[in-house]
Amino acid sequence: MQVAAFSTSPGPAWHWRIVDDEGEVIEESSETFPTIVRAVAQGTKRLVQMRVVDRSLAIPAIGRSRRRGRA
Repeated sequence: MQVAAFSTSPGPAWHWRIVDDEGEVIEESSETFPTIVRAVAQGTKRLVQMRVVDRSLAIPAIGRSRRRGRA
Protein backbone atom coordinates (compact mmCIF):
# COMPACT_ATOMS: atom_id res chain seq x y z
CA MET A 1 0.00 0.00 0.00
CA GLN A 2 1.10 3.52 -0.76
CA VAL A 3 -0.05 6.94 0.41
CA ALA A 4 0.00 9.65 -2.23
CA ALA A 5 -1.01 13.29 -2.18
CA PHE A 6 -2.69 15.24 -4.94
CA SER A 7 -4.23 18.63 -5.53
CA THR A 8 -6.87 19.52 -8.10
CA SER A 9 -6.97 23.24 -7.43
CA PRO A 10 -4.44 25.98 -8.16
CA GLY A 11 -4.19 26.81 -4.45
CA PRO A 12 -2.79 24.74 -1.60
CA ALA A 13 -5.59 22.21 -1.17
CA TRP A 14 -3.97 18.76 -0.87
CA HIS A 15 -5.79 15.45 -0.44
CA TRP A 16 -4.33 12.06 0.47
CA ARG A 17 -5.08 8.85 -1.40
CA ILE A 18 -4.31 5.27 -0.37
CA VAL A 19 -3.61 2.94 -3.30
CA ASP A 20 -2.64 -0.71 -3.50
CA ASP A 21 0.30 -2.07 -5.48
CA GLU A 22 -1.86 -2.37 -8.59
CA GLY A 23 -2.76 1.32 -8.40
CA GLU A 24 -6.36 0.76 -7.28
CA VAL A 25 -7.66 3.51 -5.00
CA ILE A 26 -8.55 2.09 -1.58
CA GLU A 27 -9.52 5.30 0.16
CA GLU A 28 -9.28 9.04 -0.43
CA SER A 29 -9.67 12.06 1.84
CA SER A 30 -12.50 14.50 1.42
CA GLU A 31 -10.71 16.90 3.76
CA THR A 32 -8.05 19.21 2.31
CA PHE A 33 -4.67 20.06 3.82
CA PRO A 34 -2.53 23.19 3.37
CA THR A 35 0.67 21.23 2.55
CA ILE A 36 1.60 17.98 0.87
CA VAL A 37 3.45 16.96 4.05
CA ARG A 38 0.31 17.24 6.17
CA ALA A 39 -1.76 15.35 3.61
CA VAL A 40 0.69 12.44 3.45
CA ALA A 41 1.02 12.37 7.25
CA GLN A 42 -2.76 12.14 7.70
CA GLY A 43 -3.02 9.51 4.94
CA THR A 44 -0.30 7.44 6.59
CA LYS A 45 -2.09 7.72 9.93
CA ARG A 46 -5.31 6.50 8.28
CA LEU A 47 -3.49 3.62 6.58
CA VAL A 48 -2.15 2.42 9.94
CA GLN A 49 -5.66 2.66 11.46
CA MET A 50 -7.11 0.57 8.61
CA ARG A 51 -4.82 -2.40 9.32
CA VAL A 52 -5.36 -3.76 5.81
CA VAL A 53 -3.29 -6.38 4.06
CA ASP A 54 -2.41 -5.61 0.46
CA ARG A 55 -3.20 -8.77 -1.50
CA SER A 56 -2.75 -7.14 -4.90
CA LEU A 57 -0.01 -8.23 -7.26
CA ALA A 58 2.75 -5.69 -7.64
CA ILE A 59 3.41 -4.58 -11.18
CA PRO A 60 6.98 -5.64 -12.02
CA ALA A 61 9.48 -2.93 -12.87
CA ILE A 62 10.68 -2.83 -16.47
CA GLY A 63 13.87 -4.80 -16.94
CA ARG A 64 13.86 -6.61 -13.60
CA SER A 65 13.76 -9.98 -15.25
CA ARG A 66 16.96 -9.33 -17.22
CA ARG A 67 20.10 -10.89 -15.85
CA ARG A 68 22.91 -8.52 -15.11
CA GLY A 69 26.40 -9.12 -16.32
CA ARG A 70 25.44 -11.31 -19.28
CA ALA A 71 25.43 -10.34 -22.91
